[in-house]
Amino acid sequence: MNTVLDCRGLACPQPVLRAKELLDSLAQGAVEVLVDNEAAQSNLERFGKSQGCAVEIRASENTRHITLSKGPLGDAAKAVAPEDYRCDLPGNGLVIVVPADTMGRGSEALGGVLMRAYIKTIKHLSPLPAKIFFYNAGVKITATESDLIAPLRELADLGVEIYSCGTCLDFFNLKDTLLVGKSTNMFEIMDAMAQAHKVVSPY
Repeated sequence: MNTVLDCRGLACPQPVLRAKELLDSLAQGAVEVLVDNEAAQSNLERFGKSQGCAVEIRASENTRHITLSKGPLGDAAKAVAPEDYRCDLPGNGLVIVVPADTMGRGSEALGGVLMRAYIKTIKHLSPLPAKIFFYNAGVKITATESDLIAPLRELADLGVEIYSCGTCLDFFNLKDTLLVGKSTNMFEIMDAMAQAHKVVSPY
């Protein structure tokens, strides 16, 4: 029988943190997490796969049921689809964090020009960053139509993972206008930064 964890109504990253705490207490078994929004579902799905769990998702009315099944190493390896398998050794290489929609301090107009140049230059890095996180006013870049959406989509097509803070999107009323990448939570941001070889920021 699955252990049921009701996380409906909880803000990110609480569903992921509570699921992690419960999974850590199990040698093997399944945890069924109940949530009521797409962002939490997406975060839990990525978290489960990152832990080698088999992930099953179903919906009933306004509730999403995400079942994370934790088993022996052999079962965990089978649970991860080939397209989800990564060979980063060790950690996650370079991670870029973008905490604002301008670069530097002083002139806002100049800061906007610098940020556009910064984003458009990322594709020339070798190797490319593994992940880019946008938070605070930085989420305006990923959720507002501008000349930066195309280069960000190009980076995504090249394999760079692009994430925007879900709490920040909510704060700026941009939750429904995200144009590139996925919504994320503070746990995922902190975990990626902690595992990265290097973290850089244009701020």
